[in-house]
This record gives sequence, structure tokens and C-alpha cells, in this order.
Amino acid sequence: MAQVLEFKLPDLGEGLTEAEIVRWLVEVGDVVAVDQPVVEVETAKAMVEVPCPYGGVVTARFGEEGTELPVGSPLLTVAVGPSSSVDETEGSGNVLVGYGTGAPPARRRRVRPPAGATTLPGATPSPGAHTRTRPAHHPAAGNPPGSSAREHTPAADHNATVVRADGPVPVISPLVRRLARENGLDLRTLVGSGPQGLILRSDVEHALRSAHTPVRAPETPLTPVAPAHATAGTRIPLRGIRGTVADKLSRSRREIPDATCWVDADATELLHARRAMNATGGPKISLLALLARICTAALARHPELNSTVDTEAREIVRLDQVHLGFAAQTERGLVVPVVRDAHTRDAESLSAEFARLTEAARTGTLTPAELTGGTFTLNNYGVFGVDGSTPIINHPEAAMLGVGRIIPKPWVYEGELAVRQVVQLSLTFDHRVCDGGTAGGFLRHVADCVEQPAVLLRSL
Repeated sequence: MAQVLEFKLPDLGEGLTEAEIVRWLVEVGDVVAVDQPVVEVETAKAMVEVPCPYGGVVTARFGEEGTELPVGSPLLTVAVGPSSSVDETEGSGNVLVGYGTGAPPARRRRVRPPAGATTLPGATPSPGAHTRTRPAHHPAAGNPPGSSAREHTPAADHNATVVRADGPVPVISPLVRRLARENGLDLRTLVGSGPQGLILRSDVEHALRSAHTPVRAPETPLTPVAPAHATAGTRIPLRGIRGTVADKLSRSRREIPDATCWVDADATELLHARRAMNATGGPKISLLALLARICTAALARHPELNSTVDTEAREIVRLDQVHLGFAAQTERGLVVPVVRDAHTRDAESLSAEFARLTEAARTGTLTPAELTGGTFTLNNYGVFGVDGSTPIINHPEAAMLGVGRIIPKPWVYEGELAVRQVVQLSLTFDHRVCDGGTAGGFLRHVADCVEQPAVLLRSL
């Protein structure tokens, strides 16, 4: 006998509390295998394909593309057992792609709805898809004899809908339900403006304003009404990656007393050294990898800058490993992938890892683990054609090295004026972990290695 199992949005790591549905990978009626990716979501850190821990037939999906769901809310339901024509009835318990069993995805196929079936309440069928149904009041569908379909459907158990006198009220967001409940609003009186009549938060707010009811926000303040003299404009929600960046940078500015120092350096010899390395054959060495190698050598001399501050314990924690983050601009915003154990890698290994992470950032496939845990950040803003910057430290790190564009400039070289390839280097640091002398010593060592790459041989 078939059993309908509910798959909830899992905790994707690092304390994330919600995710936005970007693209459904299955439709109602499809057959899925254990650990087959069923939906692509965007968290505050990355794009993630979420695998389903059950094998069977998809009977319902919850949420349209673009909907933001909290962790723990229903994603979809799957009918498992003999009626699903799939043997994999046990959930794997896995969460992220790459942590699963590795079984190949099953071929998607349609299952014809049985006669006399009813649609699961609260489910959102995909446009143009055949809605997967199940017989009402049938034991095989998970309803004991004498019980109602609403009492035993996963959607009802999680309040995915509210039942009107004439049918189900389409409500997905727990926030919308709570907002209506705390303000005494009967959702059965509303007509939703969302897809297929879905009741949105704006519908509830509009109804409360029309009734002159003071609105009490359940979790977050409602969007304030713009004053009459304000200029009209486009509102862009601060959520996903953009919202996380905003929160993190704001926290950094609130908590970290930062300072910045900078110096110009002659990078001509460094460029010559890179050309010589790449002329010998083998994998190409990137300029970013050479700068990263210089960073790790400087951090070995000045470990104060590879640290973090424990504000509660009032302690500076010096870290043993260098996990080097680097800023990467993508279509979805700024992300900072992290090269693990950068202090143990040579220029060739660093080049390969930078290339891999950059491509993953470009395609939106970075995992949460690849976006967290950095101890020091290298920011190459020269790719934007600018010379200098005073960046905000990537909290909870203690420092960030900025590298501007490398351009030909007049320079005094060996006592004579010459045209050399000059770069501006800047270091923003947490003044709690060190004083200006330490920061200046770090930056000067970096500049010396840029000007004379042979200096690096002393630390090899």
C-alpha cells in the first residue's frame, strides 16, 4: 500500500533559516529516485540543488518559483510503496548534493491519476502539469477509515492551507498566516492576488489597512508607507546573497574598529617572474595565486592578522591555518569563496583552486562550506579598473589585503626615472588585534615581495 511522505526544506548549514525557490527540477506526477535533486534553491550563501531522501511519485509541490520558504516548511510530498513503481522506499537522510548515495536519477515519467482522486490541499501544481492526486478517504493514501483527507494530509498538518466554507484557502507562507491570526483577520474573506489565488502578505496588509486595523508584525516590521513627498522608485528586497552581504558588512562596521594603510609598489619584476614560470610549460600560474602566496608568507611573519576577536571572552584568537578568501563578483552579487589551507599550497595548487572556485562562483554552484570559514581575505579590485579602496573587513576576520590595477607609471628605478608597472596595495585591519607598526610591517613585506619576488625564497 502506498504511503505519502512529506519532504521538508532541510537545514542547509551555517544557521540559514530560509531559502528561495529558484527552479523546480521535477513536476507533480514524476517518479524520483532516492537522492535525486528535486529543486534548486538560493540561500543567503549559494545556489544549492536539494535532493529528496525518498524514492517514489511526486504527489504535490509547495511554493512557486520565487517563493521564499523557511527551513522546516514542506517542499513536496512523495508517494512510496507498490503504487509508486519504485523500490527505494527508505529515505537516505541526506541534505546536500554530493553527500548522497550517488545513485543515478530515475527517468522521469508520468503516472496516470486514479479515478475519483482529489488534489492534495495546499499543493501548488506546476503550470501545464498534470496534478498528481490520490483517492479521498482511502487507506492506501494514508487516511485511516473514518478520517478526513484534511486531517491526514501533510499539507494540512503544516497549515499549508486554511479551509474556507467553500474550499481550501491557498496560503503557503507561515508568516502570512500568523500575521492574519494576530490581527484577527479571517483568511476566508480574502481573495489572493498571487498565482492561482495564492494569498500573499500584501493581501493581508491591504485588508488590514482597509479595515483601519493597526497592523502588528509577527516577526519583522512591515514595509513603511513612503511619505507623500518621497520620490517614487523601485523597491528591491534585501534578501538572499544581497541581504546576507548587507547584514555582514553592517555588523563589521558596527563591531570592528578598522584602519587602512596603503603603499605603491613596482610590480614589474613580479610580472617578469610570472612570465618565466609560464614559459616552462605545465599549468599556468595566475597573478592572483602569486599574490596569495605572498600573503601567506607575510601572515607567517605577522600572525596577528590571521586571527579573530572573541568579544564575549574579550580574547584575540590567533588561528593556526590560513583559509584564504577572495572576493568574486557574480551576477547574483559579491561572494567570497575560501581556499582551504592556503598556507600549505604552492603557486600551481593555488592557481588551480582559484580557477575551480571562480567557475563555481560564476555558475552559482558554490556550496555553503566553500563560502565560509575564511581567516583572511584577498581582494583584487584592480579587475574593475580602479587603483585603491578602503574595503570593509569580512567579519569575523581581522584583515583584508586590497590590490589595485597594475598600470605603467613613471618610477625611479636604480636611481633613474623609468616607466614601470606600478600597483597600489592597501591593508584594512582590525585595530584591536594589532597596532599600526604590525600592519605596516605586513604591508611592507608584501610590497617587498611584489618588487623583488626573490624575497619569497627566504620563507620557502
